[in-house]
Amino acid sequence: MQGEGFFFQAVVYLSAAVISVPVAKRFGLGSVLGYLIAGFVIGPFGFQLIGEEGQDVMHFAEFGVVMMLFLIGLELRPSLLWRLRGPILGMGGLQVGLTIAAITSVGMFFGLSLQTALAVGMTLSLSSTAIVLQTLNEKGLMKTDAGQSAFSVLLFQDIAVIPMLAIMPILAVKGVGVVKDAGASHGGNTTWVEGFSGWGQALIVVGVIAFIIIAGLFLIRPFFRYVAKTRIRELFTAASLLLVIGISLLMTKVGLSPALGTFLAGVVLANSEYRHELEGDIEPFKGLLLGLFFIAVGASIDFGLITAKPGLIGMLVVSLITIKFIILLIVGKIFTMKHDQNILFAFSLAQGGEFAFVLFSFAVQNHVISNTVSSPLIAAVAISMALTPLALIINDKLIQPRFGTNEQEEKEADSIEGEHPVIIAGFGNFGSIVGRLLRANDVGITVLEHDSDRVELLRKLGLKVFYGDASRQDLLHAAGAEKARILILAFNNHGKTLDIVRMVRKHYPHLTIFTRSSGRTEVFELLDEGIHHVYRETFETSLKVGIDALTTLGFRSYQAQRVTKTFRNHDIEATHVLRHARHDKKNYISISRQRIEDLEQLMLSELRNTEENIDTAWDTTYVMKEFGGKSKEKDS
Repeated sequence: MQGEGFFFQAVVYLSAAVISVPVAKRFGLGSVLGYLIAGFVIGPFGFQLIGEEGQDVMHFAEFGVVMMLFLIGLELRPSLLWRLRGPILGMGGLQVGLTIAAITSVGMFFGLSLQTALAVGMTLSLSSTAIVLQTLNEKGLMKTDAGQSAFSVLLFQDIAVIPMLAIMPILAVKGVGVVKDAGASHGGNTTWVEGFSGWGQALIVVGVIAFIIIAGLFLIRPFFRYVAKTRIRELFTAASLLLVIGISLLMTKVGLSPALGTFLAGVVLANSEYRHELEGDIEPFKGLLLGLFFIAVGASIDFGLITAKPGLIGMLVVSLITIKFIILLIVGKIFTMKHDQNILFAFSLAQGGEFAFVLFSFAVQNHVISNTVSSPLIAAVAISMALTPLALIINDKLIQPRFGTNEQEEKEADSIEGEHPVIIAGFGNFGSIVGRLLRANDVGITVLEHDSDRVELLRKLGLKVFYGDASRQDLLHAAGAEKARILILAFNNHGKTLDIVRMVRKHYPHLTIFTRSSGRTEVFELLDEGIHHVYRETFETSLKVGIDALTTLGFRSYQAQRVTKTFRNHDIEATHVLRHARHDKKNYISISRQRIEDLEQLMLSELRNTEENIDTAWDTTYVMKEFGGKSKEKDS
């Protein structure tokens, strides 16, 4: 059944997404796989609700990848990007180089010419930026070593698309058939650099990139300031879209990747005061377009070819994933990644990428690759992309739990039952200090840790450790949650902490939960969940620094202790007040200003009071009453 107008197609795509994604997530498959399944169901080999127009949708939906890279750029300060230059150039360059060499060699072994094999190798060396980043973000893995390494490699791959597009026509000159006009290869569109010499083209490209950087630093901020003064929300949204679309068009006109241009613009604006507003405006469009992209990928899989040549397609898929998986493991090993992170890294990137559809199309148009070669490869790439979420689920459920569990699990489980009143989830810098203090006072603890190398070290030190994710109820049960009294959550991942809090309050309501937070916003959310033992990471340390600074400036020790205690109590009280006002920005600011003024007046009053009653402050009973009896107060 072919399309019956724009609205019919919109209903088809939106219905497929709304139905398939919740079902896929319900079964733990993730949204990406849900979108891919939806595409297959409505595609030419499913209910045939969409036909050839799916290819046009693919070109439109690829803009979701462009928006995603813009948002990623907004999260990356230039200093952070500079710090990642080693992984980007090292890991990314090594992965792309080794993969091209390996696949080119395999292609020539099976009879392809050097030019064709090299084109295939370059195309298949790329991985799916959209699927990998979306899946890792959903699983909360982007902050891990594997997530950061995968991001670095993907960024290098996106940049590498540019020289690959430039090399394709050169291969065509020496390769198969006649070269088409460059404009024809782009569907009749021409670029600004056509007709210029190599040096001229390079200067234009450098000039455009410099313009984007300079505009981001000096022109875009005043532009958004001007738009923001109108106080019209939709106008700011329109300006945000204009920025992304304009840069994409500009990069296309000079023959560069739109994704690279928007990523660069995002990095330049990472320190802008409008960063969060831009993120909020672009995010819904990015999500919808990425979903549309995944649906289009699922619909584009040629199941007719797959059913006609299942052996060939199956061999191509297995070969592609195997070659890339092995190379990624080697790259991770060279860069000394931990075993569990290295395997996650390899599973994440061992597929073809969305740019393969663009490069194969470009190569066919330029007669570098024939249709008989490209068609099965395109099918293999699409299938490998569809298998990525499943591969990560297999890694998460079956492979990762095997790390850090070399000792006999029966013995570990038997030794902790009913013995340890405290469970600590996460044993990094924060958790290890708490754990060492408790053990030094003969308090039994059970540690849950997701870092396999740390698990091995802790076991050698004699600690009772379980490897795995503390958000799993079965793992908490094995760790003795039913008989424990306290659960200490020492993660620096706030989202994961909230998930565990909700699960524990449902299944183990008797446990008293202690948790860390990075700031007041996180404290608000934890208080909403009924958690009162919340500790801001830098709060107590900051107060201690304040005490030492006051005594260095000549304050008596008791004075410094007393005013700091007053400040601490006032801040805790303010946290509870501001928690209920945080959704009303105007009221929140008003209350905050009033609390600051009240605190200043209170501190001055305390200081005068202390000076007038200087002898009383040294009274032993008074000191014990003021500081000893209430020393267990916490920041919540």
